[in-house]
Amino acid sequence: MRIALCGGTGDLGRGLALRLTRDTDHEVVVGSRDPEKAREHVSEYEDELGSHDVEGDISGFDNAMAADRADVVVLCVPAYHLSDTIDAIEGGLDDTVLVSPAVGMRREEGTMNYNPPSAGSVTALAAAAAPDDTPVVGAFHNLAAGRLADLDATLEWDVLVVGDDTDAKATVERLADGIDGIRALDAGPLAAASEVESLTPLLINVATNNDSLADLGVSFK
Repeated sequence: MRIALCGGTGDLGRGLALRLTRDTDHEVVVGSRDPEKAREHVSEYEDELGSHDVEGDISGFDNAMAADRADVVVLCVPAYHLSDTIDAIEGGLDDTVLVSPAVGMRREEGTMNYNPPSAGSVTALAAAAAPDDTPVVGAFHNLAAGRLADLDATLEWDVLVVGDDTDAKATVERLADGIDGIRALDAGPLAAASEVESLTPLLINVATNNDSLADLGVSFK
């Protein structure tokens, strides 16, 4: 598949680009509002992959070009840039699954709190902004981006996947399952996104307050 990581120059985008390129045969495209920034980061990613003797199909464009003809678009942008990013790429979303990993959070008195939008979840916000015929799936919310981007680190994480389109969810589950050490789990319909998203600030708070538990993810036994 062609996988576009819009906003793929950030922490999550870096981790997904490196892992998907190393562990799968998918074509990975890094998107950014600035195409030159995308290309610069692709060069950095290629250097990192090369240091692990990995060659892969990875390229960089502006977000709209990256999303064009993609089978899956992952919106690796903060929640407050989500709607603008969808507006910028909506012309290229035919036959595309749109994935939202963003979480609404705010820090208050040293604690990270869940801060969902009025839509109820950021995934629901993405669904409202997307074209009517574009299925939206929530996934990759609870990953520690630093560990994800460390190719020397072993992962033992579950990725919770929510959405209302069965085929689109299955596509994203296969994508997540392709990353070594990650298992995709069906967490229900899009209405369950707030429960999944709210785990992220909890994980951040636990990791912040316990030195031995940095880079937390979730795993169900």
